[in-house]
Amino acid sequence: MVIRRSQSSGNRYSSLVERIFVDRYKAGMTEMPFRREDLTKAAKALRIALPKNLGDVIYSMRYRTELPDAVTDTQPRGKEWVIEGKGKSEYAFRLVTISQIVPNPHMAAIKIPDATPEIVGAYALTDEQAILAKVRYNRLLDIFLGVAAYSLQNHLRTTVSGLGQVEIDEIYVAIDKRGRQYVVPMQAKGGNDRLSSVQTKQDIACCKEKFPQLICRAVSAQFISTDLIALFELGTSGEEIRILEERHYKLVPADQISENDLRGYDK
Repeated sequence: MVIRRSQSSGNRYSSLVERIFVDRYKAGMTEMPFRREDLTKAAKALRIALPKNLGDVIYSMRYRTELPDAVTDTQPRGKEWVIEGKGKSEYAFRLVTISQIVPNPHMAAIKIPDATPEIVGAYALTDEQAILAKVRYNRLLDIFLGVAAYSLQNHLRTTVSGLGQVEIDEIYVAIDKRGRQYVVPMQAKGGNDRLSSVQTKQDIACCKEKFPQLICRAVSAQFISTDLIALFELGTSGEEIRILEERHYKLVPADQISENDLRGYDK
């Protein structure tokens, strides 16, 4: 099979990942391992400057940027290539069933009185930080899951057996009315970033390893607009990630929630 090289060859990250893929791919393959040091070899072969932060190359291509055309052109219908962690500085291209985590455009929004401190909204630096703050200050996790949830740590960076280094955007612990205790990893995305089934699988694996005594309930948050947030509870079905529940919450001033809104929620 002739692989078409990406039109984004001017992008160093895309060019490096493309070179690693093209050098390994043969028709019919579903998994191709590689190591971080292969980025150095690819840079030499392409005669381009090596990025200082090699880890950011992989992170960007996993979570922020579309894979090059040379990679996506080989995808069969209903499948997509992802980059998975396999250990310390070890990764693999893997062909998986498409598992899109995108907000349902037909879902009604639930109005919530906005409790975000104005000073926090004014100085939030990134979409990811803004959405994490809005979820926290408005206790959206408690409302969504029906638990009392407490933020344990932001940007938990650790290593997981068989996966290598992982980072969870925010991790909560929670308790329900029966006394059951939970660990809730949260993935947050805003702007052009996509929610990632790969990251969700990593989050679940991390929590099962680090908090085996707690029930894991993975949640993802996505900005639909500045004050409209989609929350998803996600679970695994075999090797795939599935949406268990989805709700959209619109943060508004309290006086914008009418009696009709309240009666509608009582149904």
